Amino acid sequence: MQQSFIEIDVRDDLALKKEPFDKIMGAVKQLQDGQSLILHAPFNPVPLHKVLGRKGFDHTEEKIEKKHWRVVYTKKPVTPKEGRI
Repeated sequence: MQQSFIEIDVRDDLALKKEPFDKIMGAVKQLQDGQSLILHAPFNPVPLHKVLGRKGFDHTEEKIEKKHWRVVYTKKPVTPKEGRI
């Protein structure tokens, strides 16, 4: 059975001064409809919320501890446009 999410942790990448954007977007491209991306980051990645929101994702965020945020991005289902075949 296919897993309903992909989980990545970018806290170590950021601690090593490595930009995690490509890693995150690579995971996003692998998502199928109905799957979620679970992201662990040292802060609430507000700019990423906007980028993924434009790509059709909703998100929820949770501060787990001082430098650990868990954000779940879920792809909104695509609804067919009325009148199209």
